[in-house]
Amino acid sequence: MDRLLRGEIPAGGKCDIKTLAREAGVDRTAFYGNRPYAHLRADFEHRLQQLHQTGQTPDPRIAQITRLKADIGKLTERLSRADQRIAELTDFRSQALSRLAAQHEEIIQLREAASGTGRVIRLPTNRSQTIGPC
Repeated sequence: MDRLLRGEIPAGGKCDIKTLAREAGVDRTAFYGNRPYAHLRADFEHRLQQLHQTGQTPDPRIAQITRLKADIGKLTERLSRADQRIAELTDFRSQALSRLAAQHEEIIQLREAASGTGRVIRLPTNRSQTIGPC
């Protein structure tokens, strides 16, 4: 019992009654009910619970599982924030494209309206025509 609680877990075992029974060479059912080793099961479970309450985990796999679950929670939250940000940026992009399209249409309409009057002189669109050779 002490070895298991210190973290000396045999291969293929855990820090539990089944492994305790196997290491002791006793049938697992002997630890339950009115059987001869029931008091040892109660003592083992009590000591194991005390270790958990103080933050110690004799089974390194349980500690790893706990750590990985915490990591998964953090990554899930981070992914959720990233998805939200992507949605916001996609919406912003759509709005910006809509505004650009509307501004382009307005420019085209203003050019057409301006070309109908004689007082507006249209400037050349190619820069090479306005600037001579260097």
